[in-house]
Amino acid sequence: MSTPPQVKKAKPAPARMFQSLKGMQDVLPQEQVLWDRIERTLRDLAEFYNFGKIDTPILEFAELFNKTSGEESDVVQKEMYTLRTKGGDMLALRPEFTPAIMRAYLEHGMSRMGQPQKLFYAGPVFRHDKPQLGRYRQFTQAGFEVISGPNDPLYDAQVIQIFLRLLETLKIKGIVLKINSIGCRVCRPIYKRQLTNYYKDHEKELCENCARRLKTNPLRLLDCKEEACLKLKEKAPNFLDKLCVTCSHHFKGVLEYLDELKISYALDNHLVRGLDYYSRTVFEFYTDGPGAEAGALVAGGRYDYLMEMIGGHLTPAVGGAAGIDRIIVAMKAQETKFVAKPVKRVFLAHAGELAKRKSLPLIEKLREAGISVSENLAKESLKAQLKAADKEGIALALILGQKEIYEESVIMRDLRTGLQENIPLVRIVDEIKKRWKAGE
Repeated sequence: MSTPPQVKKAKPAPARMFQSLKGMQDVLPQEQVLWDRIERTLRDLAEFYNFGKIDTPILEFAELFNKTSGEESDVVQKEMYTLRTKGGDMLALRPEFTPAIMRAYLEHGMSRMGQPQKLFYAGPVFRHDKPQLGRYRQFTQAGFEVISGPNDPLYDAQVIQIFLRLLETLKIKGIVLKINSIGCRVCRPIYKRQLTNYYKDHEKELCENCARRLKTNPLRLLDCKEEACLKLKEKAPNFLDKLCVTCSHHFKGVLEYLDELKISYALDNHLVRGLDYYSRTVFEFYTDGPGAEAGALVAGGRYDYLMEMIGGHLTPAVGGAAGIDRIIVAMKAQETKFVAKPVKRVFLAHAGELAKRKSLPLIEKLREAGISVSENLAKESLKAQLKAADKEGIALALILGQKEIYEESVIMRDLRTGLQENIPLVRIVDEIKKRWKAGE
């Protein structure tokens, strides 16, 4: 009788190793020092300049951005993450904050509150962009917006001032402010016609994207970074020469306020923003030092017509947003150092299973007294626990053993000198604070 051939069992597929999605990053504990400093600086500036915090949902109706950012803008054409709900609604992960802020202002009747409304925000935004240095598909923006009130160039200057203070406080070197005015409904159409006529004479020299923009959004031709288009831009009509009297007066006012604040700036008549809702003042901050390759660290401007786009009344508004990831790139490139303020801690070690169980109530007692505690209770060896305390640089250890439990005491050991003594548990909080005060 022949033996049936053995069938080889298929090897199980190796377990998949998951990684973060392309263009999205993890911020690890050792990187949090810079992030924490930025968040603290933003909060301090918001408090000083009287900006109230606002949070909006990550998901909005996609039409909100289609209407405001412009259906021909890169954000809407290429970069939005969209999804259709079971009910058939088309939603989008927010690619920016400003339209959502204005939607919230309109929805909640904030025009009936004190004007102007000064609002501050920070959080993640999403764009399906090509990942590169400082540019991710999930990134963090923080912004300041001044909504309603008079159409006063003072607010343009104040928003610019706040972002300059942000960059200065974060020790960014080589700060450059570029500023321009892109006019209003009166003067911008005239300039766009002149710009279109100029580029039509050079249509064959344009890159593929700019050939499309010429028909749909000619202002974006000034934003192209392709070498051939950069050369053409040099001889393009100057926007500042085409401003109407009202826009010219407004822009002059902005510059006068900046001069009063002694804020240096560079006029850039080619500066435009990639979103349709901007009018008059537009600005960007860069660094010309290390980290310059990250691009604009802050960008913004005036958007007086945005509220009308979403069904409200004409509402003067100005604001800007900082790209936190790009600022981090610049800070790392410039080797910006921030020393985290040391937190005073004691280390709690245990000897034995009973002491391990009693350690948790002791930790809570210390927490309630405002004393920070480190521990490594999973280690059974007292030597290993104290070694962990040494790695953390902690000078004072509390050691709890079976004998101490019965005596309702704890051993307090100075890990620098090795000296130790038994302290009654009822006095432990006072004794720790006394030792800390003596060491200051």
